[in-house]
Amino acid sequence: MSAPASSANVTITLPDGKAMTFMRGVTGAEIAAAIGPGLAKAALILEVDGKQWDLFRPIEHDAKIRVITKKDPEALELIRHDMAHVLAMAVQELFPGTQVTIGPAIEDGFYYDFARATPFTPEDLPRIEEKMREIIKRDLPTRREVWPRDKAVAHFKGIGELYKAELIESIPAGEDVSIYWHGDWHDLCRGPHFASTGKIGDAFKLTKIAGAYWRGDARNAQLQRIYGTAWRDQKELDEYLKRIEEAEKRDHRKLGKELDLFHMQEEAAGQVFWHPKGHALYRTLEAYARRKFQRHDYVEVKTPLLMDHKFWQQSGHWDWYREHMFAVEIEGEDKLLALKPMNCPGHVQIFKQGMRSYRELPIRMSEFGSCSRYEPSGALHGLMRVRGFTQDDAHIFMAPEQMTDEAVHASRLIFEVYKELGFDSVDVKLSTRPEKRIGTDEVWDKAEADLADACTKMGVPYKLNPGEGAFYGPKLEFTLYDAIGRAWQCGTVQVDFNLPGRLGAEYVAEDGSRQRPAMLHRAVLGSMERFIGVLIEHYAGAFPVWLAPVQAKIIPISEKANAYAESVKRALSEVSIPDTGGGLRVEVDGANERMQKKIRDAQLQKIPYMLVVGEREAAEGKVAVRLRSGKDLGAMALETFIKRIRDEAESRKDVAE
Repeated sequence: MSAPASSANVTITLPDGKAMTFMRGVTGAEIAAAIGPGLAKAALILEVDGKQWDLFRPIEHDAKIRVITKKDPEALELIRHDMAHVLAMAVQELFPGTQVTIGPAIEDGFYYDFARATPFTPEDLPRIEEKMREIIKRDLPTRREVWPRDKAVAHFKGIGELYKAELIESIPAGEDVSIYWHGDWHDLCRGPHFASTGKIGDAFKLTKIAGAYWRGDARNAQLQRIYGTAWRDQKELDEYLKRIEEAEKRDHRKLGKELDLFHMQEEAAGQVFWHPKGHALYRTLEAYARRKFQRHDYVEVKTPLLMDHKFWQQSGHWDWYREHMFAVEIEGEDKLLALKPMNCPGHVQIFKQGMRSYRELPIRMSEFGSCSRYEPSGALHGLMRVRGFTQDDAHIFMAPEQMTDEAVHASRLIFEVYKELGFDSVDVKLSTRPEKRIGTDEVWDKAEADLADACTKMGVPYKLNPGEGAFYGPKLEFTLYDAIGRAWQCGTVQVDFNLPGRLGAEYVAEDGSRQRPAMLHRAVLGSMERFIGVLIEHYAGAFPVWLAPVQAKIIPISEKANAYAESVKRALSEVSIPDTGGGLRVEVDGANERMQKKIRDAQLQKIPYMLVVGEREAAEGKVAVRLRSGKDLGAMALETFIKRIRDEAESRKDVAE
């Protein structure tokens, strides 16, 4: 509540409820100093009535405040925001005439886009880093000015910053804008910023150079983007760089090539060429998921890839999703067809065939559906972002009162699958109603409550994700964490108020009336392609035995052992492993190479087992077993090895190391 205009004082309330009185116009720096010298030194910015505020900005009214230091979770984004400005300052000092555009903080770092005729090179980055450290050491003071929008446009045009002027011109006329100065350098910015460049610290590193289009539009001028990362201290930076180094070793694109799993090429941008080993991995995962869904009472269906665009108009996707859909005109026919970007409308059509009874509900309908979505070429990223993919999609049709139980059922399936695939750490978010949505508040209240109740019933904590639900309903989002701690949002359980009604789905209720079913969208893996990319990086290509494209490589010592090697292969290939789509996947290395080279090649291919066989093993019915880790288990009877590998494959636990 604001103080009366006549009062010369303001009341400042601290987080613990303590109230302090200051002269009107007091700054955050002065408040922190009044609390104590330690806080004054540590303070970065202020939070005033829930909004971030520069330490040097005056407070003119009574307020609740919180002093933010490097220990607070907000600190990293603030450090990165300031560091982006320092990057722009350094570039313009080193390369006069370079225009600045935008430079936000992002996850794990920051970037700035520049307009410059001469391309930056990797050799420029150390020079820019050195200049940035120099600017930080200067401890340049920061100040904030508020200008009329038109004054700002004229100013930036006058100094040759045409992109910045265009950006300001997009702000409604009559609005004021804030300009931040660090010494003599200045930029349009909402803020807040630290009181001086010395507060930022020097735990940063520039990481790469990339191209970017002005305002993200390929029709606009191409800019040069410099990325960097920044942290609270050197220890955090070193830990991050180590994670990045490990992530590069695990890059699924690199491993996909080394392990001969898949490739992608420009002539089929955003689509995957699965090689035999990669397809073996794909089929194994699909067979596992299919049996898992069957055990959870899903019925599997298959829907068309190509349907009349009028169908998508009826579902609402044409209006909401057209820019991501591939469409084709049929010559000689007045028809425009579209490749499906998702499976849900087709599943509703199957539900509508014949009149359904409440006694049939719930109906859990699943599909490994081939989908196509347009993604800009610059957004494509290996298996993680593609144009053609298979979705392990399901739609659960139910009576409204069944929603909580069905959300529990779908969520437990997701947790079960992730655990068996080697992901023990999973977070859940409840994404609630967005500003633009369909459905009444009462319906949203019930749906959000049903999803929250589902989490409570399972004893699973969840975080609220306000405003991030779909326009047609709230959802649960499941994020798993891989072996090096990276987060991957994969599974969803999503309420849909829209589609059943738009497509005319009905069932006969117990009282004989016709009712619209409630519907949940359910994805466990999401995109098969993306999930396989996650698996490759999680395991660094060293898959557990049951998933490995090749589970054992048989290595004959000499040509005299070739016949026995082939008989071992036949015996292993006939071992059936439930839920994985067939028998053990085994190869014989009959190349005319030294045995040690063959073993080394198998290790590089990350094959779990190497079975070395010679005349002695053939005579005794044994195999000499080595692990990909290099450990030698010695000779064992073939039957003993078969039991070992079968137990590992069936348990889906990798104990081969």
